Amino acid sequence: MRNRSLMALALSFASVVCVSAEAQTSTWTIDPAHSSINFEVRHMGVSNVHGSLTEVKGTVLYDEKDVAKSSVQATADTATVNTNNAKRDQDLKSPNFFDVEKNPQLSFKSTSLSNADGKLTLTGDLTLNGVTKTVTLDVDGPAPPQTDKNGKTRSGFSATGKLKRTDFNVGSKYPSAVVGEDVKFSIDVEIDKQK
Repeated sequence: MRNRSLMALALSFASVVCVSAEAQTSTWTIDPAHSSINFEVRHMGVSNVHGSLTEVKGTVLYDEKDVAKSSVQATADTATVNTNNAKRDQDLKSPNFFDVEKNPQLSFKSTSLSNADGKLTLTGDLTLNGVTKTVTLDVDGPAPPQTDKNGKTRSGFSATGKLKRTDFNVGSKYPSAVVGEDVKFSIDVEIDKQK
């Protein structure tokens, strides 16, 4: 009888541990209305051109106990590219750069997330203009979650990185003296917790 009680207690404890383990990971979706990708590239070696991409969508699996076990998948619509110059934006949408008809989205899928001394580094595969390469991002966040009066919980994070545009066949016909080789970018994302 005592053995049966101990077995029942052990099984109950195991089920609680399993439920707790499952509860550590939560699913969040990216809010496109409050998220964007911003970029900066050198022009003629004398000035920086700034632009943005919107319609950022995706999913974050957030491990509340160990953030390094979290992951991100996201997309952005290349047709939303905007540098506040209609002629330049049309060129950016053409086969010269993003070729939006063939490649309407860029995508990112994380492969690892490291946490060293409180500094997060996110590594993943970026697919841009039909080319997939590994990129590394420095992450700031996630922000402490905020719950509104309707019970919706939000958080967010920012990330920065750099890539070589010609690695993705973007603007290949333009020499680096005209369009800088390095593109700096920053990502601002708001995420909503799913129930």
